[in-house]
Amino acid sequence: MARGDLPHVLQIEHQNLHEEMLAATRLGGETGAAAKDVVKVLFPHMLLEEEFGIPPLSVLPRLARGEITPDMARVIPKAEMLKIQLDRMLDEHKLIVDALQKLLQAAAREQHTGYAQLAQKLILHAQLEEEVLYPASIVVGEYLKLKLGKG
Repeated sequence: MARGDLPHVLQIEHQNLHEEMLAATRLGGETGAAAKDVVKVLFPHMLLEEEFGIPPLSVLPRLARGEITPDMARVIPKAEMLKIQLDRMLDEHKLIVDALQKLLQAAAREQHTGYAQLAQKLILHAQLEEEVLYPASIVVGEYLKLKLGKG
């Protein structure tokens, strides 16, 4: 998936979260170990999001302006894949949030306040995806199918 098909703000956010989590893995101690456990489940999940979970959102600003063009059909299969994989993505979120809770506790015990805050931020990010981004991606696909006669 070309990173150009990701909304720029989400591309930057994923990049920043990736870098911050890698830095946490280098801490050592309980916090570093907990961060490594987060990375094991988070990074593969982020790749799936970038493959099919987020790309439909790249056309959202144009749709909001009333623009509908045939090139937008390229995101329909991505939205369909998200719809098919939604239960898996939500199950992975549970694993990620469990790992993040452990990171949060370890970071708090070891007084790594910034990494405790990072864990909290990632937990909220998962909620944002579940409550807003994933549903919006699916709705974009459904809307485009209707408007482009692909359904």
